[in-house]
Amino acid sequence: MADDREESLEKRRAQLEAKLATKRVEVGKDEAREAQAEVSRKGYAQAMKLSSEFIAAILVGAFLGYVFDRFVGTAPWGMIVLLLLGFCAGVLNVLRSAGVIAHPLDDKDDKK
Repeated sequence: MADDREESLEKRRAQLEAKLATKRVEVGKDEAREAQAEVSRKGYAQAMKLSSEFIAAILVGAFLGYVFDRFVGTAPWGMIVLLLLGFCAGVLNVLRSAGVIAHPLDDKDDKK
């Protein structure tokens, strides 16, 4: 009778270990999916940040050019020049945010 009880306990233990192993595999797959989703979300956030910085610089340049032309009367040259400067500033901001170009303040800190 004690042998039957130990055998049933061993069977039950083996079944539980098998279930735990499958659950561990499922949890590992879920964690891998979550890590991949986190990387995807970070990339999307970075893309939104870069695009908004670029568009904002162009819009600010165009607005300042329009205002400059209205007050000085140099239409359309003020808007053309400041729109191009806004475009260049947008490209520079995107390159700095992406880490392609170092920030100008970083060079001064290295010399100290």
